Amino acid sequence: MADSLLLLKRVPSRHTWLRARKARPQLILSRRPRRRLRNLRWRSRRRLRRRLLQAQAAGGDWLQGGCLVSGAAALQRLKTSTRRRASSPEPAEDPIPSGPTILPIPPVRPAGSGRAVLLLPLGQGFTFSGICRVTCLYGQVQVFGFTISQGQPAQNVFSTYTHSRLTINAVHYSVHEKSKKEMKREARVLLRPYLNQDDRYCLMSSFSPLCSIVLLERLKTSTVNFIISHPGLSYIFVQEVRTFQINSEYCALRSVGIRREKKKTGLRLTESAFAVMEELVSISSEEADSCPVILVCGCQDIGKSTFNRYLINQLLNSISCVDYLECDLGQTEFTPPGCISLLNITEPVLGPPFTHQRTPQKMVYYGKTSCKNNFENYIEVIKYVFSSYKRETPLIINTMGWVADQGLLLLIDLIRLLSPSHVVQFNSDRSKYMPDLTPNFVDDMDGLYTRRKSRVRNRGFHLPEFAENLEFADEEKESPVMSTGYKLMFVKSEFVTGKTPRNRESHNRVLRELAVLGYLSQLQPPVPKPLCALHGLTPYQVPFNAIALRIIHADVAPTHILYAVNASWVGLCKILDDVRGYASGPILLAQSPICDCVGFGICRGIDMEKRLYHILTPVPPEELRHVNCLLVGAVSIPQCVLKSQRGLEGTIPYVTTDYNFKLPGASEKIGARESGATYKEKGHPKAKFYRKTYQCS
Repeated sequence: MADSLLLLKRVPSRHTWLRARKARPQLILSRRPRRRLRNLRWRSRRRLRRRLLQAQAAGGDWLQGGCLVSGAAALQRLKTSTRRRASSPEPAEDPIPSGPTILPIPPVRPAGSGRAVLLLPLGQGFTFSGICRVTCLYGQVQVFGFTISQGQPAQNVFSTYTHSRLTINAVHYSVHEKSKKEMKREARVLLRPYLNQDDRYCLMSSFSPLCSIVLLERLKTSTVNFIISHPGLSYIFVQEVRTFQINSEYCALRSVGIRREKKKTGLRLTESAFAVMEELVSISSEEADSCPVILVCGCQDIGKSTFNRYLINQLLNSISCVDYLECDLGQTEFTPPGCISLLNITEPVLGPPFTHQRTPQKMVYYGKTSCKNNFENYIEVIKYVFSSYKRETPLIINTMGWVADQGLLLLIDLIRLLSPSHVVQFNSDRSKYMPDLTPNFVDDMDGLYTRRKSRVRNRGFHLPEFAENLEFADEEKESPVMSTGYKLMFVKSEFVTGKTPRNRESHNRVLRELAVLGYLSQLQPPVPKPLCALHGLTPYQVPFNAIALRIIHADVAPTHILYAVNASWVGLCKILDDVRGYASGPILLAQSPICDCVGFGICRGIDMEKRLYHILTPVPPEELRHVNCLLVGAVSIPQCVLKSQRGLEGTIPYVTTDYNFKLPGASEKIGARESGATYKEKGHPKAKFYRKTYQCS
């Protein structure tokens, strides 16, 4: 009987075991440590947990091979680390020492549901994947080239699966002769609203001079919610990876929606790229009247877009705005694909293109992702958009990655037309050979539509025929427009991409579809309101006789125009001609116009009885009043929009598997559509899909 009573006393109660389970996030959950926990009383467990956390804060690694280090060993490591610190005394009130202590791993503490606090010593970074909202509570950090200081508003950061991982780096900041004790007191006061006393003590035990403290919060936006609502796209922002090391840091970061990544997976730029950016930033910020025009060129998948984003963020640290001219039709930065646009950027770019779709100050819908079949129209469109540049802020020009054969000659035409002050040329050992675009080389080469400098001098004129109508400021009209000298700057790229010649087209197609989804997310209400299905939103009704139509990527018979427009991605444009004089429609244009595009939409349906187009678009009504032209190009609606909408029952409109490819023109690929699911207009009633309409005056 006595032995049975003794055994009952040794068995922990249910309440004690539940308390022990609360300590699991800090321990490795293997069988051996759990057996040891059963033989310990609650006070012993609590004392062991506190010693282990102190040892971890002191820099000791108490997680070895999946086993739990004993309390005596942890305490010994704590005493050893304390003794080492005491062996190198530092004055309490002296200024900040030059060499701060660098910890192996930046500590992270949970700060409530969906929050975490990160301490970063000077010169150390935190590489992560996922999305979060970053606020600098103390010090100064840098993300993707943009500096976030204490007191500045929070920034939305997107470290997605489709691009390189981003890193939060602690950078140097001025402290005005403060001692370590004063800095520590200020940081402790700032942490009170976010951490309890124990977590503050644990975090501040790792505090060193010039540390930065960052608050990471869970980020939910309408763009994120809309993209991840489609099947197969939730992995883009964060990937679930099974791990056996479940500790407090893992739980804190998971509540935020991010995960720590290895440093080698983060974004890395070469020394030549940093040197070029430093020179361009100094030129743009030091001289008040200097507005450099920077043209970035190089082959595809070499890092031009990443360099442009980083350069924009660096410039925004010292100036208020930057202009950006997009000349790449396939991989646009701020608009859906197939556009040439001019934008004024005032906010940092902390993510891939589909997370920061913006409204340009001037945009033309070219309608294709390549200009190989119509170079002249491409040049004319760039000339039309570039005429709106006011030369008041620095301009960054992004070019295509096609720099071989005719692509190189087209690039020479752009350099002569845009007259940049700096040309940044990317070179890589993995890329194809590209000649150095020095001013002498450009002057001695014939482009597609321009002639070399010697021929121009012999013929007695200074500018090519297509550039005579280019509009400039009054003070620049007196001087002839020709290739003035520019400074050529080289960037040695070591950019590593997951694209291969076999998967490049499919990878680019996914990025183009994500850009379209990012634009369509503007139709959604702001969080925390729930998402609205696209088929449940109210479209605009536009009469036939108020809008002109044009298919700009293919020749379509007039009797099939409405079939091509229905269920298509359309550009909402403004032409100079008045189209309201016709009694009925549709009104068809004989050639593709070069006109302003105010936005995009989906032609959801066509009412033949009432002669109306049903247009779904996020463009505000005050802008839609000026729209009098619909342009249909090769850019198509993503398949997930038509196939995976929530709330649809029965037959899905415009989707069929019974399609006759033997019909004339049926086998021609339009855009990047796959043969697995072909879209066409079906003859069944669409009462469910088009149940709400109203008149747009």
